[in-house]
Amino acid sequence: MQPLRDAELGASTFFASPLPHDVCGSNGLPLTPNSIKILGRFQILKTITHPRLCQYVDITRGKHERLVIVAEHYEKSLKDFLKQGKAVSPEKVLQVAYEVLEGLEFMNKHGMVHRALSPNNVLLDCVGKVKLAKFGLYHMTDHGADVDFPIGYPSYLPPEVIAQGCFYSSNPSIIEAPLPSGPKTDVWSLGVLLFELCVGRQILQNIDISERMKFIITLGCMDDIITVLAEEHGCLDTIKELPENVQALLRKCLTFLPSKRPTPAELLGDSVFESISCQYTPYQSPVRLFAAAPRCAHLQLPEDISELCKDDGENYLAERAIDEVYHLWCLAGGDLEKELTNQEIIQSKPPICTLPRFILEDGESFGQGRDRSFLLDDTTVTLSLNQLKNRLKDVTGETYYPLLEDEQSSLPQSNSSNELSATVTLPLIIRERDTEYQLTRIVLFDRLLKAYPYKKNQVWKEARVDIPPLLRGLAWAALLGVEGDIRSKYDGIDKDTPIPTDRQIEVDIPRCHQYDELLSSPQGHIKFRRVLKAWVVSHPDLVYWQVLLLFFLSALAYACMSAFIPKYLYNFFLKDNSHVIQEYLTVFSQMIAFHDPELSNHLNEIGFIPDLYAIPWFLTMFTHVFPLHKIFHLWDTLLLGNSSFPFCIGVAILQQLRDRLLANGFNECILLFSDLPEIDIERCVRESINLFCWTPKSATYRQHAQPNKPASDSNSFGKTPSYYSSEYQDLTKTDLSREPLKLSELKAEVSPRISVEDLIDLCELSGPAYFKTPVKRARTGKPKILAVDTRSLEDFSRGHIPGSINIPYNSTFGPEGELVQCPVTSTLAGYRFRVIVILSSIMKNATTFAAHLVKVNFPRVCVLDGGMNKMKSTGLLTVPSPQI
Repeated sequence: MQPLRDAELGASTFFASPLPHDVCGSNGLPLTPNSIKILGRFQILKTITHPRLCQYVDITRGKHERLVIVAEHYEKSLKDFLKQGKAVSPEKVLQVAYEVLEGLEFMNKHGMVHRALSPNNVLLDCVGKVKLAKFGLYHMTDHGADVDFPIGYPSYLPPEVIAQGCFYSSNPSIIEAPLPSGPKTDVWSLGVLLFELCVGRQILQNIDISERMKFIITLGCMDDIITVLAEEHGCLDTIKELPENVQALLRKCLTFLPSKRPTPAELLGDSVFESISCQYTPYQSPVRLFAAAPRCAHLQLPEDISELCKDDGENYLAERAIDEVYHLWCLAGGDLEKELTNQEIIQSKPPICTLPRFILEDGESFGQGRDRSFLLDDTTVTLSLNQLKNRLKDVTGETYYPLLEDEQSSLPQSNSSNELSATVTLPLIIRERDTEYQLTRIVLFDRLLKAYPYKKNQVWKEARVDIPPLLRGLAWAALLGVEGDIRSKYDGIDKDTPIPTDRQIEVDIPRCHQYDELLSSPQGHIKFRRVLKAWVVSHPDLVYWQVLLLFFLSALAYACMSAFIPKYLYNFFLKDNSHVIQEYLTVFSQMIAFHDPELSNHLNEIGFIPDLYAIPWFLTMFTHVFPLHKIFHLWDTLLLGNSSFPFCIGVAILQQLRDRLLANGFNECILLFSDLPEIDIERCVRESINLFCWTPKSATYRQHAQPNKPASDSNSFGKTPSYYSSEYQDLTKTDLSREPLKLSELKAEVSPRISVEDLIDLCELSGPAYFKTPVKRARTGKPKILAVDTRSLEDFSRGHIPGSINIPYNSTFGPEGELVQCPVTSTLAGYRFRVIVILSSIMKNATTFAAHLVKVNFPRVCVLDGGMNKMKSTGLLTVPSPQI
């Protein structure tokens, strides 16, 4: 997005054509409102940036198909020259023509035409450079098919457009729409506009459409349209006095036959601009974040270095991107409809005044005529930034230009720093609506993302606090490690050739979060379909599952999807994925037993297993469960964790429903999950983090998880251990790691296993064997832990883990595995808030012992994988046993 600088924010509004309520599409579903279609097509306009085009910022949808457009705006336009009644100098005419053509050529490269050129849509910035406004109206309305007014001004439309007449999608008498206008349409409009500048007044303004049609047909029979127009308006002498190149330019623009009329690109290279073309350098699009070219390739220091330190009155807000300013304007209380109502652009009427006209059989009509307010009002209202500036008056310059190194902690604090520090402790939904706080976060993330991947670690560090909604898409991509030229890779995938899964994708997309205006739009469906198809085509070994809808769009969406699925859903989409899914659900079941054994026991007793409710959770990473606004907050944290973090989210959801689940049977639980109650997403995130902190990292081991990346590819924060950092990412395989189990063996065990290396790390065993006082991982990354050795007292005395206690299996269970005495009340009651690791030389004894502890509702119970046989090789056992 371009900086705001001397520009303003302008708002304009119009109505889309209403559709009949009793008509359905070929699929039996209600027709998509035209306003939704326009909203979908508008999205591409926000990405088009050029010095000669006014930047589009936002579109909002109101009642009765009303749409409000926000875009870059300037008060000065070519209409101001015409109001003066004086001819513009030939040099200025050539300048305007060349700059308009630059903008038109750039639009044509993106498959668009303006079609609404007029003096009031050719704006001028503070230095007199051209800025084309409302250039996207023709594109977003599907060439005028979705609105009840013509796109363009009759006085400036070429003969071929006038001859086609008007087309409205709501008119049943017209079956086919006329062909859309091409680039040459704008060249004629430019010619009329330049002619007016040359003569100093507007022409063809007071002629009705039928008379103008006759006049244009007459022009078609003439050899020199310029001379005829000049004679018609009594300005022949003025035209003849123009330089030859200006006259030639007018003749080429006002060529009657479109086949002989040049395109903007052809006209730009014409000799008529030979005298001024050398003053302009070709526009180079800025390199985006994820591209092959270096983003700093075209940066240049000014000849006078003092220009960098020039004092502009401390208007720091003007240097921010225009979309940032608009976002902050909304947070500061900006209301588009209120602004338009204050300017009387939006006028409310009593319902009785809006009754439609109806006609009786005898031809007599009643009711209102056509409401003029539903036609296009070309007025643009300037949005005042005073309220926003007043809100940010105490924000100092350091906030707009933060240092990214550690030295920033020694900088003087701003007046509002204490308030911002307090804001961090508030709920996320409040922070996202706080203007000053969001300004601080947006500026910081903007700088960090521009330095990505160099500042990857700091992006992760700041994302732990929160992610500003305005930059969430780019931040997610950075967290997923997206790099390189993603556009070329995406464009190189064949997304057009039919494949067998096309039909399934077509069926699934209209069922995906259609309450969201963008996702429900035809353009949203198209982009969504192409992203999914690109993924299917580029992964021939995998198959498409109907629940795979991850809500990304475009090339960046595909890149994020390609990084997200291997990390969290590795091998989930194999043609035969039953073994992968079953292993995942079994580990999840063990996590429930680990953190909430009482709930686990109840669900197992009534037969309500994860297979019945959790498969959609994990296949879609909870997008099947929550609405989008909750998914955004959930994924902000999910993307910071490793592949086991979804287990903790699932347990956190169950714990919010704990009371209702414990009080109900199988049928009631099925009904409960068929219409899931409201979930407090912030509480869910907070509790899932706590659950993860208490989960030994090897407890969620899966043999079908993604193979580990080299240490250099993982995220690291040096001396800042966190459950987010690489220190707690998936394990690297060693001799002391967990061994894979057969699925049948895994299902037979209630409690998870942990590895020997995990036990050593959690007990902080090193060098001469000794037992340090363990610290809860919520504080330093390592939870309290207790090792329970179930071997005989004789074996225990020969060597054991420092700090462990001995509860012999033979004194607790009989020969057939029956319980003899319960160790909970006598020995383990005081250790309920620790992670209990059961170890033995016989794995069956350890798993049986752990299963009994779970049965009596003892939380955080796990089993040492490999038992004492693996532990003996470490040399960390101690003799004699200390007394507890």
